[in-house]
Amino acid sequence: MKDREYQKVNITQRGEKSLRSGHPWVYAGEVTKETDCRDGVLTDVYSQAGKWLGVGFYNSRSLIRVRVLSRNGNDRPDREFFRRRIQWAVHARKQVMGEEFASCRLVFGEADGLPGLTVDRYEDVLVTEVACLGMENIKAELYEDLLEALRDEGAHIHHLYERNEIALRLKEGLPQEKGYYLGADLTEGNGRIIIRENGVQFEVDYIEGQKTGYFLDQRPNRRAVMELSHGLRVLDCFTHTGAFAVHAAKGGAEKVTAVDISETALRQAEKNAVLNGLEDRIDFVKSDVFDLLSGPEKPRRGAYDLIILDPPAFTKSSQTVKSAYAGYKEINLRAMGLLERGGYLATCSCSHFMGEELFRRMVAEAARDANRELKELYHGRQAADHPILWGVPETDYLKFYIFQVV
Repeated sequence: MKDREYQKVNITQRGEKSLRSGHPWVYAGEVTKETDCRDGVLTDVYSQAGKWLGVGFYNSRSLIRVRVLSRNGNDRPDREFFRRRIQWAVHARKQVMGEEFASCRLVFGEADGLPGLTVDRYEDVLVTEVACLGMENIKAELYEDLLEALRDEGAHIHHLYERNEIALRLKEGLPQEKGYYLGADLTEGNGRIIIRENGVQFEVDYIEGQKTGYFLDQRPNRRAVMELSHGLRVLDCFTHTGAFAVHAAKGGAEKVTAVDISETALRQAEKNAVLNGLEDRIDFVKSDVFDLLSGPEKPRRGAYDLIILDPPAFTKSSQTVKSAYAGYKEINLRAMGLLERGGYLATCSCSHFMGEELFRRMVAEAARDANRELKELYHGRQAADHPILWGVPETDYLKFYIFQVV
C-alpha cells in the first residue's frame, strides 16, 4: 500500500479479528501502539504485523478509540466520501419508506457508515444528534450535504434542531447542548410538528420529547397492532405519547386504556388522541405498570383482549442483563395471567443487550410459569429506516412479537 497521510495506531489480534468481522469500533484496550495521535483526526489502523485494516476517527478520551469509517484501502474520507455516504442513506430511505419518507430516520450512525450521527426527519424539520468528535468537527459540511441530498429528492427543510444532550458526548470531550442550527435558509421553529404514520397523526415535540421527539422505529409494529385491534379491548402499557394506543383505536378497538407513569407523556398522548378524533375511545391512566399488573387493584382476568408491552430499555449494558431479564419476565408473566385463553399479547424489547434468543427464552419461561401456550402471529423488528448492519449487533436491537395466548 502506498504511503498514507494519516496518523497511525496498531491493534491486537483480537481487535483485528473484530474489524475483519465487520465491526467498526477499535476499543482502547485493543490499541498496542500509537504515536502523537490527535483527537478527532483521521487515523489509519494497522495490525501488529503492520497490515493496514482501516481508517477512522481517533479519540483518546473515548473507550471507542477509533471509529472506523472504511476498510477499503482505496477510500479517502474527504468531502466527497461523506457526501456519497449521505446520498446513499437518503436515497435508501426514499426507496424503502415511500410516502412516509416525510417522517423517518435519515441517518442511523454506524449502520450508514456515519459513526455517531443520528438524523431524524419530521416533515420540514431535521433533528440531529452527534456523538463522535470527528463527526462534530465536520458537521457543518455534513448538514450542507444532507440538505442538498434532500432537495434532490424533492424535500425542503426549514428547521434543523440539534439534540446533543447524551452523556456519551462528555466521554468524547464534547459539551452537552441543544438548540437550532441556523443558516443556509434554516430558521428557528416553534418546537412542534405534526407528522403522519400509517395514516395516523401525531404531534412531535422535538425540543423536549424523548430522544429526538418520537420513536420512529416501531412504525411497522404499530401497523400490525392497528390491523389486529378491531373490536378488541386493549391495554397499552408504557404508552409514552400514545402511539400504540392511538393506532389501536384507529384500527377500530372497542376501547383502549393507555398507561404511563409520566404525566407529561400522558398529556401529549391525550393531544394525539384529540388530533385523530379518538379521545372518546381512549382512557389515560397514570400508573406504574408493574404496580398495575400485579398490585391489589390489578384488572380482572379477561378485562382486556389485547395487552401491549412496549417498555423502555431495561438494560443498557451487559452488566445489568440479568436484572433486566427478570423485569421483562415479570411484566410478561403478569400480562399473560390477565388474559383469558385466546387473548393477544404484543410484547417487545428495544435493548440490543437483550438479544433475540434471550428475549424468546424469557417469553417462553413466562408462558410456562403462567401455564399458557403461545401461538406466534407476528414477528417484527425495527422499521427499514433503521437498517441493520451485519456484523454490528448494536444496530439490531428491536424485537417485537404478537402472540395469541392459549
